Amino acid sequence: MIPNLNYGNLKDSYLFYNIAQKTKAYLQKNPDKRLLRLGIGDVSQPLCPAVIEALKKGVEDQANIETFNGYMPECGAPFLRQAIADHYAKRGTGLETDEVFVSSGASDELGDILDLFGRGKTVLIPEPAYPAYVDANIMAGNKIVHLASGRENGFLPEPPADGGIDVIYLCSPNNPTGAVYNRVQLEKWVEYANSTQAVILFDAAYEAFIEEDIPHSIFEIPGARTCAIEICSLSKTAGFTGTRCGYTIVPKTLERGGMNLNAMWVRNRTTKTNGISYILQRGAAAVFTDEGQKQIHETLAIYKRNAKVIMKALDEAGAWYTGGKNAPYIWAMCPGGMDSWEFFDRLLNEIQVVATPGAGFGECGKQYIRFTTFGNPADTEEAAARLKKIFY
Repeated sequence: MIPNLNYGNLKDSYLFYNIAQKTKAYLQKNPDKRLLRLGIGDVSQPLCPAVIEALKKGVEDQANIETFNGYMPECGAPFLRQAIADHYAKRGTGLETDEVFVSSGASDELGDILDLFGRGKTVLIPEPAYPAYVDANIMAGNKIVHLASGRENGFLPEPPADGGIDVIYLCSPNNPTGAVYNRVQLEKWVEYANSTQAVILFDAAYEAFIEEDIPHSIFEIPGARTCAIEICSLSKTAGFTGTRCGYTIVPKTLERGGMNLNAMWVRNRTTKTNGISYILQRGAAAVFTDEGQKQIHETLAIYKRNAKVIMKALDEAGAWYTGGKNAPYIWAMCPGGMDSWEFFDRLLNEIQVVATPGAGFGECGKQYIRFTTFGNPADTEEAAARLKKIFY
């Protein structure tokens, strides 16, 4: 038996391991110090009351024979698929309920969805990039084309001049840079994908942070229904990082090579999954109620205030950065020409702030550092005050 030799092409997953090792070593030498963490992209606030009540009700349903549920529909419970479709409709984007597929989260789907395209495809990944995009395609044996971005284009690259691309990853608002594509920019990508027969995988995990008149969904763009799949998550929207639930939109009008990708994804899900638990889907459905929306936006406001605190500190220090305004990430240029790991060490050792080195997101990130806004507000305030002392 020959295993998947593509795994041998993977680089060591050193980013968060190195961060953990460096912080552990620092605390061993300095046990009296307290670290302020602006690095990990995990949430700090609990699930909202509407979700908690729905989860409790889901548990109670499973305790009674009249309301007990066994295997759930593989593509998602009708009540949750409808709730998601209704949510899109309120924003002016019409979806059919069977274009919505419930998942265990965006990270799983971003890799699993590659089943639709087979092996040996050419995949375009703008950089800096969420590392899972790259690794999932290496595992699949795909050819990766890295599309560089930088300060000169606000980390929002435009489509390439030539074709030959099968799959395009777009993340907006972006992780790690916090940059957000506007309508005109997304129109260019949709036009490119339709003209070259590529398929866009649109990662909308952070759409709830958008405040300006910027598309929340790729399907707000004319023509997207024939070239795009959207993958979204409740992890950052509603604090589901430890609860796990998301959804994927595959339009019925999306076809390639005489095959309908919606029908293909139905076949995939009914073959490879037994669905998401009833209890979690009840909790997820509560997110889309009026009360649930009100409550999750109260939580999101906490993270948005954190962003303003960090941005104010960076502004006062004269640092260049992007993100923060419509995204939970702030991507700052390291001062004095330092590379990201060098600056990480300085942040850790001099002001006890933990961030994420941009080098972990590709070559384009080597001179940048990522701050998240998901932390405890008091810690964020203190970290921001310290940042002003180290940026110059």
